[in-house]
Amino acid sequence: MIALGLDTSNYTTSIAWFDGRSGENQSRLLPVRPGELGLRQSDAVFAHVQGLPALAARLFAGVDTGGLEAIGVSTRPRAVEGSYMPCFQVGLSQARTLAAALGVPVVEVAHQQGHLAAALWAAGKMDLLDGPFLAWHLSGGTTELLYVEPEGWNLNCRRIGGTMDISAGQLIDRTGKLLGLPFPAGRHLDELSQAAGTEEAFRVKCPETWFSLSGAENQVQAYLRATQNPEKTAAYALRTVCLAVQAATEHAVVRHPGLPVVFSGGVSANRLLRRTLDGAVFCPPAYSTDNAMGPAILAWRSRRG
Repeated sequence: MIALGLDTSNYTTSIAWFDGRSGENQSRLLPVRPGELGLRQSDAVFAHVQGLPALAARLFAGVDTGGLEAIGVSTRPRAVEGSYMPCFQVGLSQARTLAAALGVPVVEVAHQQGHLAAALWAAGKMDLLDGPFLAWHLSGGTTELLYVEPEGWNLNCRRIGGTMDISAGQLIDRTGKLLGLPFPAGRHLDELSQAAGTEEAFRVKCPETWFSLSGAENQVQAYLRATQNPEKTAAYALRTVCLAVQAATEHAVVRHPGLPVVFSGGVSANRLLRRTLDGAVFCPPAYSTDNAMGPAILAWRSRRG
């Protein structure tokens, strides 16, 4: 039995298959003009419509769809009331069309739930889907610390911490723009920071599991003006994020002793974060970023018995 997955986020077009053990994901970053921080929703929708057929052709060329039993699709950013982005409607429309043609059910999930499922599968920790755990969803638009419990085949994600204003990804992308780096800036900032040779950072206040990153943006700008050093500025911004996440995690672990901590989302691919939070569950970078493997995994779980 296999399941397909579709995810049409504000960053990436993705389609995947999963058979309970292995799978494949085909993805394409949405095109963003130099100097801009993302796309308007209308442009993202158009890019998904244009990109999906070629990705699907590559995926279906290497998989036998004879055992297809479900199609999973991300329909909104998070499983909370009012969570909506038009770009996810592209994946939903395609999923419903395929499902009608093939006579299989559509399994609707949230983008965040898919991130967690993909991260755990890619890290070899799918067993954690069947019990409670703590998780970070760190991406371009989200910096949330979650208490996660199984809800049947799916996941119930309750926010218990994170940023109260701009996300870690926004701070990283704005720093990238400041330094003239391509969007999304995470990978480029990571590479640039490797030559910094510094451990300087702005210490964000985090008395519990919540923190603010809006002031950190001004500090990064001031640091660049003072040092005129792009490498050190990249490291300064990344270390600021890492220390805030580390502090919030430590508070959460005290509240919920014994639970594993899982990282998902594109920002979790950062090497400094992985060193700082050594001992947490991280997956390979390819499945930290937006992908359709998570919806495929959850769709498979919905049909397994």
